[in-house]
This record gives sequence, C-alpha cells and structure tokens, in this order.
Amino acid sequence: MKIPLVDLNAQYNSIKAEIDEAIRRVVECGEFILGNEVKAFEVEMAEYLGVKHAVGVASGTDALRFALIACGIKPGDEVITTPFTFIATAEAITQCGAVPVFVDIEPRTYNIDADKIEAKITQKTKAILPVHLYGQPANMLKIMELSRKYNLKVIEDCAQAMGALYVDAHVGSLGDAGAFSFFPSKMLGAYGDGGMVVTNDSKIAEKVAMLRNHGGKNKYCSIVSGFNSRLDEIQAAVLRVKLGHLDAWRNLRQQKATLYSDLLEDIKGITVPYCARDTYHAFNYYTIRVANGKRDELRQHLNDKGIATAVYYPLSLHLQKVYETLGYKLGDFPESEKAQEEVLSLPIYPELEDGKIKRVVQVIQDFM
Repeated sequence: MKIPLVDLNAQYNSIKAEIDEAIRRVVECGEFILGNEVKAFEVEMAEYLGVKHAVGVASGTDALRFALIACGIKPGDEVITTPFTFIATAEAITQCGAVPVFVDIEPRTYNIDADKIEAKITQKTKAILPVHLYGQPANMLKIMELSRKYNLKVIEDCAQAMGALYVDAHVGSLGDAGAFSFFPSKMLGAYGDGGMVVTNDSKIAEKVAMLRNHGGKNKYCSIVSGFNSRLDEIQAAVLRVKLGHLDAWRNLRQQKATLYSDLLEDIKGITVPYCARDTYHAFNYYTIRVANGKRDELRQHLNDKGIATAVYYPLSLHLQKVYETLGYKLGDFPESEKAQEEVLSLPIYPELEDGKIKRVVQVIQDFM
C-alpha cells in the first residue's frame, strides 16, 4: 500500500469542476497579471483572516522579505527569529541587509521560546519574526508584550499555519504583518508559487503593493526600488476556490491528527504533537518525535513499506554554511539541535483514509 505524504491529485479530483471553471474563466478573460481575480482574492483573504489589507505576491519568501522592508528593516538591523525553520525565514532577513539573531525553541511546540527572546534584544534589534511551525501558533501573547516594551515590529511567518488560531484570532492578524505561502503542498496551496502579506496597517500594505510591482503605484512611475513579484490571475482564481473549502479541510486535518495521536501515544519512544493552550493547530504537518536515535531507521522502514515521510528540518539554520559568518556553533541551541535529530512528519491531508492512518501506525508500532 503506497501512502504519499500529501495527495494533491485527490484534492484536485474532489473540486475538479470548480477548479477547471476558475481556470477557464481566467483564460477566456485574457487578463493574467493583477486583475480582478487577484483583487477579489485579496478581499476574501482579508475578510477570512480578519485584517484590513491583503497583498498578493509571487512567493512566501517574497512575502516575508517585503513585510520586513515595509516594516522599516534596514541593513545592519537585527531581527530575532528561530533557527528551527525553513531557510526562507532567515533568508528574507539577510536579503534586507539585516542580521538574523537566533533564539532556541520550545521542545514541545518547536516554536521560538518566547521566554528567551528578551535576553537577545539589543539596541540594534528592530523586529521579532516568529514562525508558526507545522501549523502550531507561537506564543504571541509574550511576543507582543515584548514588542510593545521595546518598540519592535512583529512579522509573523505563517507559511505553515493558514487557518491556525491563537485564542480566537487567525495567525497573521496579531503582529504588524503576516506572511503566507501558497506553495502547492501548503494548507492553502496554489498550482505553482504564490504568497501574501496581510496587515492592519495601511502604510505597510501600500509599501508592499509598490514593492511587488517595480516600486510604483502607477505603471512607468516608480517611487521606491522594487521587485517583480506579482501573484498571477490563474493562481488567485485557484486559491479563491480552495479558500471556500479551507475550514472543512482544516477540520479534517484536525480529525486525522487526533486519530494519529490516539493510536500513537502509547507507543514507547514516540512523542505525538503537542497542542498549546488557547490555540488551534492547523496541522499543515503531523510531526512526531522518535527517541533513542531511531528516527532515520524508522523513516527507512516506513519507506520500505511504501509510506512517505519528511524531516522538517534536518539541519538547524545556525549550523548551515550560509550562516557560518554569524559565529554560531554546535551546542548553542540544544533544543533545536535535538529536534533536528528526532522529528519525523507523517502523511496527512484531508482525503487521507482512516485505514491508511492505521496502517502507518501499525508499521511504526511493529518497528518500535
């Protein structure tokens, strides 16, 4: 029995008529760049997330970079973030000329440890960039308290957390800006790359809108040095269809995760995901911990049985060659370094049958 990590064909087949109609609509209209589909999607996303502004861009990485620039991050500034995330988080900081300052993670949520942030704040610190990893919201209450105390901007990396809630608020709506990715495998995935910056600040939204389109409000009249990073009409049309199904898919993911955890929690050596109090985990990924150095062996065993898995992430950012000039070394962030050796993400998607979840668990149980 082959079980993929995610099944985009199953998702497409479940909404095929809607998707095909949306794409046909764009092709027949002949408007492909910053047209009515993008405008409508921006309005719908803003309404869904409970924010005033949403600006579509070409990728989640650009969403992070533009949000940082629009929040005033400049060369030489320091931005506090987590070392346990995809490279794009820190990459966006360095592409602004700023310096990423890493803070270790909480062992249960894998998110930045908010209690350790204050010790890293200096006169050069201008922002905090928390990541809502795997779909689990970071400790935004503490982070926002620090931002007010030290007058720092907060840019939320929501790439893996579309639909996640902190108390009753959507992630992305809590800081000065939120950055989303529409990479195909995400909770809300396009059929190509795409991203979005959301904010309640009209000045930030206006700056991002200029940055995505060569720095201008109008064609051939640039105000700032910008980029070519526009969410295209076909992707917006696809995302509009999928947004209408998002809550149902999110709830299905929650059900799949609950079943996994119920079946896995008594297996010695396996730690199931932790859901922090007052949060709604979106489960973009269902990630377990495997003790006693058995993670890679278990992963190979699952692969041999036709079960796909992934390791998010095998090497913390402070240990990557690209950041060796920052001077970090092995042992600086023990929780992040421990997690990189133990985490394993299992198949999860709305269409995943319960029988396949039970098969995955049985293979794990047999191995452990």
